[in-house]
Amino acid sequence: MLEPIAHIGRDPGTGGYLRDAWSNADLELREWFAGEAARRGLDLREDRNGNLWAWWGAPSPDRPGVVTGSHLDSVRQGGAYDGPLGVVSAFAAVDALRRRGVEPSVPVGIACFTDEEGARFGVPCMGSRLLTGVLAAERALGLTDDEGDTLADVLGKAGRDPYALGRDDETLAAVGTFVELHVEQGRGLVTEGRPVGVASAIWPHGRWRFDFRGRADHAGTTRLADRDDPMLPFARMVLSAREQAERLGVVATVGKVRVTPGNANAVPGLVSAWLDARGPGEDGVRELVAALAPAASDVREESWTPEVGFDAALRDRLARVAGGGDGPAPILPTGAGHDAGILAAAGVPSAMVFVRNPTGVSHAPDEHAERADCEAGVAALADVLEDLCR
Repeated sequence: MLEPIAHIGRDPGTGGYLRDAWSNADLELREWFAGEAARRGLDLREDRNGNLWAWWGAPSPDRPGVVTGSHLDSVRQGGAYDGPLGVVSAFAAVDALRRRGVEPSVPVGIACFTDEEGARFGVPCMGSRLLTGVLAAERALGLTDDEGDTLADVLGKAGRDPYALGRDDETLAAVGTFVELHVEQGRGLVTEGRPVGVASAIWPHGRWRFDFRGRADHAGTTRLADRDDPMLPFARMVLSAREQAERLGVVATVGKVRVTPGNANAVPGLVSAWLDARGPGEDGVRELVAALAPAASDVREESWTPEVGFDAALRDRLARVAGGGDGPAPILPTGAGHDAGILAAAGVPSAMVFVRNPTGVSHAPDEHAERADCEAGVAALADVLEDLCR
């Protein structure tokens, strides 16, 4: 099931993927999801925020379902497994349950969340944040992409009503439990020597925009002493971020920079940089940002997610079931954000199953999972769903 979508949004030069939310590639993937749901006779629904749900059985407030799934969008030049593996495995797990003759006592749902990566508008997990009300619709609609188009503009062009966005209590009430399968974004399972693991918690993490303002000028005729070059404080901030992160035991990344006006023969007038910071505790992340902020003209927090601990009883239950005959599956923390974390923070009992990644690389073309490990993940997910559906 991964193969039919392997070409969608793929850059033939790098092998990476370009699957921004609401792009042509994303819309094609949404059509693929609808087709997979139709082939299985599942009831396809799109909620007010663009998240897709395929239901085996009809959920209701007094009969919420067990839901699994992930997302199909990608970071720019991302890998093939981050997100799609969870969606494909969800369909495969439902197939496995049907082959076993399982008749679930509650509805089973497959979710595909929109704009999990935040590559286009800068806010990760936008679909689940809007669903749970963590992100206000007014703020979301005003977000702009690199072309200057607002989310409201983009949704209108995609045939959606932008003013329908917002917390969706009806959809939330249908989700009794959520389990997200995901390729591991690290090498914890390689160290453990196991194909499948379970998440314990998601580190607190956030994204900040740093603006450095200077004065645009000619690169050849302006003396160094007369320049107000914002590239210099920006460069010092990047180096300081690494030093502060090492000191505080957190991780910090500046992965996106916008230089204005962006001429090779001109001193820039503005440098905007996006800092991603994460760590095992909130205090360290906040201290890092506070230490870096004085170097910038302006700092704006674009997103923040506090530490999310997954439901302990559900986590341990999953570890027992997913581990099979080899004993409980390893329980691992993660520094990556996920829709499961947003739902867990909103009070939905949630958990995550990880599939081993031999390279440990993620958000890049070298991201990988072996077929046997993927099949082990599907088997574990099917076992988990069967257990929860009782």
